[in-house]
Amino acid sequence: MTYDFTTVLDRRGHDIIAVDYIPLPGVTVAEGFSTIPMWIADMSFPTAPCVLEAIEERLRFPNLGYFSAPEEYYQAILDWHRQRKGVTDLGKEHIGYENGVLGGVSSAIRMLTTPGDKILLHAPTYVGFTHVLENTGRTAVHTDLVRDENGIWRMDYEDMDRKLKEHRIHLAIFCSPHNPTGRVWERWEIEKAMEVYARNDCIVISDEIWSDILMPGVQHIPTQTVSEDAKQRTIAFYAPSKTFSLAGLIGSYHVVYNPRLRDRLRRESESTHYNSQNVLSMAGLIGAYRKGGPWVDEMCAVVDGNLRYACDYIEANFPGVRVMRPQGTYMLFLDCGDWCRAQGVKIDELLARGVRAGVVWQNGESFFWPDSIRMNLALPFSLLQEALERLKKYAFI
Repeated sequence: MTYDFTTVLDRRGHDIIAVDYIPLPGVTVAEGFSTIPMWIADMSFPTAPCVLEAIEERLRFPNLGYFSAPEEYYQAILDWHRQRKGVTDLGKEHIGYENGVLGGVSSAIRMLTTPGDKILLHAPTYVGFTHVLENTGRTAVHTDLVRDENGIWRMDYEDMDRKLKEHRIHLAIFCSPHNPTGRVWERWEIEKAMEVYARNDCIVISDEIWSDILMPGVQHIPTQTVSEDAKQRTIAFYAPSKTFSLAGLIGSYHVVYNPRLRDRLRRESESTHYNSQNVLSMAGLIGAYRKGGPWVDEMCAVVDGNLRYACDYIEANFPGVRVMRPQGTYMLFLDCGDWCRAQGVKIDELLARGVRAGVVWQNGESFFWPDSIRMNLALPFSLLQEALERLKKYAFI
């Protein structure tokens, strides 16, 4: 393997939320246990060398004044989408900067709806979407994903259609690949969903931030590519932040083909004067998209191995815990309902047991799914082994 995915970084003392904060009030890591961060969605791997090199190169020029994004920035995005996603009709004019995907989602929500309006989302629902809706005074209407006979998460198109009609909803948030379940939707699934949205005159915000983190043999289908109608009714958001673990740099971008939606989104995003690009974030994206492909391929292979090992370990050692091995993302979603009922243990106590043993994981009930836990598996394999052994010894008992 060319790149380093085995070094255990000591991230303490570097202002890293993943290790400096525990998302379970009143619970601390017990003495004698190291902290293994497996909750917030950033990686415990060293950053891709091409990103650091690009930032270091920019810093060699001794001035960080006002700037505008060069053609190289847009060309890097165009090349990445062509090479990695098979998109050939994307132009510079379709791309716009956003201060984070959730910032872009917030702008799109504010431009397309008014306070009190209802917006359709799939459940389990990414907690970031929930916070944006709460902060903007909008109301979430959840349509539950269902698991088929093979345990694969699927969309319930009839429920989607019914709720869009019942609540007169005209805006939906679509997560592709889906966080937290790890589903990578097939083309026919996206086509069917977009047909439901079209029948109900519903604009779609498509969060595709996870679209580069795919397991072997899995293909991401950009929402806007399934039909001409989908292209015109979809506002898509992307970023290198999940793919390359650059959340601390801030920076994402939208892809909008519909000129009316694009103009309105840009006006909304720029109206606060806070939606300004950072020069080092720009350099990081260029470095990532120009030279980062091989690093991403290795990272995905490492994550796939972690997911495979974790799912096998859970099946063998934690009876009553259900997982679907993710097709994308590096998050694992545990349905602990059967285990909790059989053991008479509430999910908060299970979470606390893990945290006290140093495994900091995340309450899946924040994602509108009962008795569940989300775990981040983008970490060195040695840490994953240690975490699962601790959970077996101290949590699932």
